[in-house]
Amino acid sequence: MKVICLGGAGRICREAALDLVQFSDFETITIADFNKTEADNVAAWLNDPRVDSVQINVFDEESAIAILKNYDVVVDGTTISLNRQSTKLIAEAGCSGINLNGFGEEYEFDAVFKAKGKLFVPGFGMTPGTTNMMAKHACDKLAKIKSVRVSHGSYRPVAFSKAITETTTYEYDPELPGRVVWENGQFIQVPPFARPRMINLPEPYGPNLQYIIPHAETVTLEEYLRDKGVGLIEVRGTWPQQNMRLVRALFEYGFMRNEKISMGGTEFGIMDAIGEYLQQCPEGKETALYGYSLHIEVIGTDDTGKELCYVLTHTHPASDGSVEGWENLRAYTRNVAIPLSIGAILIGSGKAMGTGALIPEKVFNPQDVFDELAKRQIFIHETVSDQIPE
Repeated sequence: MKVICLGGAGRICREAALDLVQFSDFETITIADFNKTEADNVAAWLNDPRVDSVQINVFDEESAIAILKNYDVVVDGTTISLNRQSTKLIAEAGCSGINLNGFGEEYEFDAVFKAKGKLFVPGFGMTPGTTNMMAKHACDKLAKIKSVRVSHGSYRPVAFSKAITETTTYEYDPELPGRVVWENGQFIQVPPFARPRMINLPEPYGPNLQYIIPHAETVTLEEYLRDKGVGLIEVRGTWPQQNMRLVRALFEYGFMRNEKISMGGTEFGIMDAIGEYLQQCPEGKETALYGYSLHIEVIGTDDTGKELCYVLTHTHPASDGSVEGWENLRAYTRNVAIPLSIGAILIGSGKAMGTGALIPEKVFNPQDVFDELAKRQIFIHETVSDQIPE
């Protein structure tokens, strides 16, 4: 089988390609990017006879579809703003695919994927993705679900790439309709920095205050748990504290509205300008601690009516240089990229269920994902207790 990595020259997608080289049986692994020079550089870095590169422009639809239709699986590493366009191309090319963000537009193409007998999984990185599998793992052990709280610490610079800068601006847009919680039978929109809660992440991250964020898990878990009477679903997250202080100040002073201003006869969005600055300055591209940390809390009752609390966390190799390949920023980018690669491997090997554009909970067996993660020194930890937190 053949796999193509769309946006493959990006900092995260190239790590997914590396994982495919190291752990998959795909006979061809293609790095596809608008920047052909960078695609060539990534292919040279991977240094494997199965790897090649190609230039692709997702807005040149005829040409892009002609390229994609030669592949079985597409690993889509493009940015949030391109995901509707890239998913459209993958569907029309008759490929199966998977992406990182999962913000919802992908489901428009469900009928096309179904008609062609193909599968597309929106949102399968560390979060959303691995978080969905951890929550599903716990929820499947319970008859009724009282609450699911998904939390994560994403320890990376605020603007190490254009895609990450775009994500930051998107998640803290004051008017974003997708920043919701599920509570008492309905989705409730909340503002940025809503519902602060102290989350105790595994070391070296530790306890930190987290707030509601707009993430796909809120919607996908509600769909998956609809028959279990789930009363509350919340998704929280944090970045390094200096990042959070910056974002909060930008929010409080109205910068996150990205209103147009004019300077020297040039009009631009104020957050677009700030994003460009952060991508060029050391403070935007560096942070003290790198990596990723997940924390899932599920409360519910088992078949006997006993109330239980499941807590799942994850750990990974340190970013301090003690483990080769996990140094500094790569401790973050590999955490995000490896689940994306694992999803593609499971699709390619026939371990994914269904056709159409489907939520991760309906596609993958959590234990299959956990087993693959363990091969990469990424481990899921589980505790269960009858001591129920408030």
